[in-house]
Amino acid sequence: MGRVSALWRYPIKAVGRASADRISFEAGKTTPWDRVWGIAHTNAVYDGEGWQRCNNFIRAAGSPKLMAVTADLNEDTGTLTLSHPDRPTLTVNPDADQDALIDWVTPLVAEGRPAPSSVYRTTRGITDSSLQSISVGNLASLRGLSDKLGRPVSENRFRANIWLDGLAPWEEFDWIGKDITIGGATFAVREPIGRCRATEANPDTGDRDIATLALLQTWGHQNFTVNVECTQSGTVSIGDEISL
Repeated sequence: MGRVSALWRYPIKAVGRASADRISFEAGKTTPWDRVWGIAHTNAVYDGEGWQRCNNFIRAAGSPKLMAVTADLNEDTGTLTLSHPDRPTLTVNPDADQDALIDWVTPLVAEGRPAPSSVYRTTRGITDSSLQSISVGNLASLRGLSDKLGRPVSENRFRANIWLDGLAPWEEFDWIGKDITIGGATFAVREPIGRCRATEANPDTGDRDIATLALLQTWGHQNFTVNVECTQSGTVSIGDEISL
């Protein structure tokens, strides 16, 4: 039916993407090492503990330069090596080296936006939705965007955790309310993901260069990729097959 083409984690919300060959998912939990940290800004207002709303953190929707951050994750040490075309490479433990991380990311925050102020960590991912969500994308739908635009659109604009290939375009929206098995794990498909201006930024440069929201609107919506929840634990690897 289709296969896994790529796996990604985003250890710091909006700051860097890290590829993986395999991920072990746990029922009822977000992707391991995904959005574990968020960089809160000076206007953040928390609602208790745990998951917090995305507007408490620096985001690529308002600071597009953040989209060009890449990350190398060392799971054994809990460290990240962050890279950006406009910044020196930094290896950091976000828990222990908060000041260094904030100093590094501050020049990438757009003028007029609230300044980074602290590093927030949760026991679950700081996803945009309050669901314990994992995002799944369909490369056939991405090719549909590319064809309409007339040039390639990178998967990295959309920060999905799992990318699938070998499907029909937009097939993922027909799965909402159903279960899918990917590799050794099962997921309940919950909702389409409505997109924001972060997707307008080139993931190599951080410059806004595609009006992705207007492009999506030609289909009558601004949705791209879907949120799922893991209902049966298991490992997913690149090349694994999927089934409904």
